Amino acid sequence: MRKLAKGKPQREPTIALINIVFLMLVFFMVAGTLAQPLDPALRLVQTEGLEGRAPPDALVVHADGRLGFRGDAPADAEAFVAGLSEEERAVVRLVPDRALPALELVALTRALRAAGAQKVMLVTERGLQ
Repeated sequence: MRKLAKGKPQREPTIALINIVFLMLVFFMVAGTLAQPLDPALRLVQTEGLEGRAPPDALVVHADGRLGFRGDAPADAEAFVAGLSEEERAVVRLVPDRALPALELVALTRALRAAGAQKVMLVTERGLQ
């Protein structure tokens, strides 16, 4: 009689599971949108070497000085800050158009601070080199 040789125990197919989890991660990163896209006509200011974060909710300033926030147009800085909660007033993100004059940008940031914004952060486009 022949003895049946015991083979090595079969290993779990963990590589296949890792691949599936990775593909799901990539799918949800591509398919998910966390914030509304910015106005396509807006051209961001370019900076280099600065660390920044993406704006979840930011006040958009167009080249002609128009303000925009979540699709609405606040009348001025005071009206914008008045519509924010205390938590949102802690950090106000400002997305200026590249063609906006610097004097208007500085005046707007001062108006936001005077209206009650504790910190104003400018969101810019990172320069590539």
